[in-house]
Amino acid sequence: MTDLIDKAPKEITPRGRRRVELLAFLVLAFGIWPLVAVGVVGGYGFLVWMFQIIYGPPGPPAGH
Repeated sequence: MTDLIDKAPKEITPRGRRRVELLAFLVLAFGIWPLVAVGVVGGYGFLVWMFQIIYGPPGPPAGH
């Protein structure tokens, strides 16, 4: 039981907490979110492309 108490997370100092939050922000702002944005835009483009392959491009019917 005392092992669990010894392994409990220690309190982070305000300076350490700021560093952790800054690192988390940088990872999210310049790592995760750009990848998510590229994935969403790419996925949307892929869906439009597949839709147009199946149903044809937008516009009036080909006979007119």
